[in-house]
Amino acid sequence: MPYVIAICHQKGGVGKTTTTLALGACFVERGVRTLMVDLDPQANLTSNSGLEPDQVPFSVAEVLTGKTAPARAVTESNLPGLDILPSNDSMVDLGRRLYQIRDYEFLLRRALQDYALEEYAVVLLDCPPSVGPLTISALTAADLLIVPTQCEYYSIQALTDMFELVSVIRNRTNPPLTYRLLVTMFDGRGKFHAQMLEQLREYFQEGLLNTTIGFDTKLREAQAVGLPVTIHAPQSRGASQYRQLAEELSPYVPKKSQVRTD
Repeated sequence: MPYVIAICHQKGGVGKTTTTLALGACFVERGVRTLMVDLDPQANLTSNSGLEPDQVPFSVAEVLTGKTAPARAVTESNLPGLDILPSNDSMVDLGRRLYQIRDYEFLLRRALQDYALEEYAVVLLDCPPSVGPLTISALTAADLLIVPTQCEYYSIQALTDMFELVSVIRNRTNPPLTYRLLVTMFDGRGKFHAQMLEQLREYFQEGLLNTTIGFDTKLREAQAVGLPVTIHAPQSRGASQYRQLAEELSPYVPKKSQVRTD
């Protein structure tokens, strides 16, 4: 099986989709065949990958409801080596439909075990900013959960709910699940973010990734043009920081780490 990384936070606007696309592009730069899965009905990852959501023939919805095979739904992004299971309008009511399926929590895990996906070393799951069947399915399928968070009060406050969800997932569907926090949109110009980052380091210790993603207008520009930042602005600070993140995560990829952070 590929190594599965879910990128999730219940708060929106913390950089989940940006991280998924940029990290996927960085893995591809390192020669790692990567598949992204857009689990958000808003389909931002699909759009940012150079696709038109209303024109893709299949989405994650058709895969999870058994209407098509995973490999048939996989679509090439605008970066060779980086593919995507896209999202479109059929995802809007998928959560309601999944609730009606017995053991729906395991559908995504089983789909990613399809032998036709063995070519991928890494799968990145871009989760919606809410707790529901899609998020639960993602965390059930994941080896590692990355929680992007800003050094802001509301973003950090929402971590409590995330950790409660992790506890539930470990107890019910995925005991080996581990997590790491990723600080995004870090503003080093003042003292506040620096103080919050220090508190996060003291509290979470190895649960906090060493890489920090700062503010960079090139990341927003990359979203607007539908390209990974490594392609749109390869020499930018954002591209460099996401390359550092891929380097930091590289030990997880060839071997499925069993290290957990409680």
